[in-house]
Amino acid sequence: MAGSARLCVTNQKGGVGKTTVAINLAGGLNERGHDVLFVDLDPQGNATEGLGLLEAYDAEPPTLLDALVEPSAVSPSELVYDHPEMDVVPSNIDMNAAESALGGESDGETRLEPLLESLEEDGDYDVVVVDCPPYLGLVTDNALLATENVVVPALAEPTSKRSLELLFDYVGALEMDHDVQIEPRVLVANRVENTKEADHMIDWFEEALPDVPLYRIRKRVALQRAFADGRSIFGVEEETDMQSVFLEIAATIEETVFEATEVPA
Repeated sequence: MAGSARLCVTNQKGGVGKTTVAINLAGGLNERGHDVLFVDLDPQGNATEGLGLLEAYDAEPPTLLDALVEPSAVSPSELVYDHPEMDVVPSNIDMNAAESALGGESDGETRLEPLLESLEEDGDYDVVVVDCPPYLGLVTDNALLATENVVVPALAEPTSKRSLELLFDYVGALEMDHDVQIEPRVLVANRVENTKEADHMIDWFEEALPDVPLYRIRKRVALQRAFADGRSIFGVEEETDMQSVFLEIAATIEETVFEATEVPA
């Protein structure tokens, strides 16, 4: 993983605000002075939309899927779009076929790694942020194995217990199969409300993952407005108290992922 720090944002449970966390974490890293590459692996393309690149979702080949399935036929630089805060490899409607296409390849779960290496060589990035699909499978396997660092968004509600248990069981099996170590770096309790249920879940998060830093993101209209504007909350003029939280998360990534990959913080 020389050249850039890498992390993926994943939770197989949908509706947890995964993409919002990914975009604003990337924005926070950029705000702290880092050159960021954002890779949208989600076939739904929510991050692609949230970064104002919806036209890329319906673009003609070469696409991200082409680069994963037939890498020799694609120049990685063709996949990169400019954004005011970061470079972006958008998702594409073709990614809906990724699970079946990669399933036919003997190394289908490790195709992202060499692609990221090529992109890093071209772009000289400090950090790569990968937004995963809201399910487990070959596409998410690629993200986990290529980055080996995980940011986990979760809602402060009881359903998160089972989803986190399933995720970490899955990661453990992947580690054994590929002889790697995949580290949970940050747990983001997202859309936290002032309820006793939320308080109980925060306590559970802290007890279940005592060594993983926990951050609380509260629901703010500013986050929705920034998404609609195609930016992170650091790329718009409106300020919110959640900016400081995302900057804290970015600082934690510097102290853990950056340190492990010898990237200057």
